[in-house]
Amino acid sequence: MRLISLLGLVIPVLLSTQHTHAQIKNAKTATVKIFGNTPAVKTIIEKEGKDRQFAKVDWNQTTKLAVVTYDSSKTSADEVLKRIALAGFDNEKFLAPDDAYIQLAKAEQYERILKPALKNGTEHQVDHTNHSQGLQTIIQPSASTKSADEKTAFAQLTNPYFALKDALVKTDAVVAAAQAEAFQAAIKAVDMNKLSHDEHTVWMKVMDKLATDAAGITKNKDVAKQRVAFASLSTTLYELLKVSKVDGPIYYQHCP
Repeated sequence: MRLISLLGLVIPVLLSTQHTHAQIKNAKTATVKIFGNTPAVKTIIEKEGKDRQFAKVDWNQTTKLAVVTYDSSKTSADEVLKRIALAGFDNEKFLAPDDAYIQLAKAEQYERILKPALKNGTEHQVDHTNHSQGLQTIIQPSASTKSADEKTAFAQLTNPYFALKDALVKTDAVVAAAQAEAFQAAIKAVDMNKLSHDEHTVWMKVMDKLATDAAGITKNKDVAKQRVAFASLSTTLYELLKVSKVDGPIYYQHCP
């Protein structure tokens, strides 16, 4: 009886070990942002992304980043991301069909940041191969479009800034710290050779202050203190954006 019990324990362990060590052949990886908001969403994303022995997905709820591992001889990262989008989750390459998003449980309906294609096609283009499914592809701007965007040297600061603001609104200190770190990286990536005279003058005045405030948010896990640093960062960033051309209006809201 004891021998049978031991065998009953050994066999599942062996099966588990074999499964753990099963590797995807011709493996390639891609790190992609996929939008979602709950542990249940993590389960759905990883289930939809999995394709037998050909693909798997490991999604981080905090950072929204997914590591996609796939057999390059059998499938592609795009195929994995299409399946995830069709399940209702926007990602860097594909927007989920509206119907799929609406069918998600209320608790799983995340804030949709990415926008569908513009009619003039300058920012996004529709992937007509998936048009019948309502799936749209996010495509990087062409060279002619990018030349206009490159004049906006500070535009790259706004995405992590608003993501940071959203995290603080939700009282999420961990995500706020991560977005503040992304903001610091965006500061370092600013190409001063592309700044106008006025932009360069203000940038030299505020660059260190922006970096200091962002670092304070990254290092401090107390939301109240993060918000104090964010208020200072917002005031400083406002001075910068007043002399910069950004895509679309940005409103400065003062809360007394």
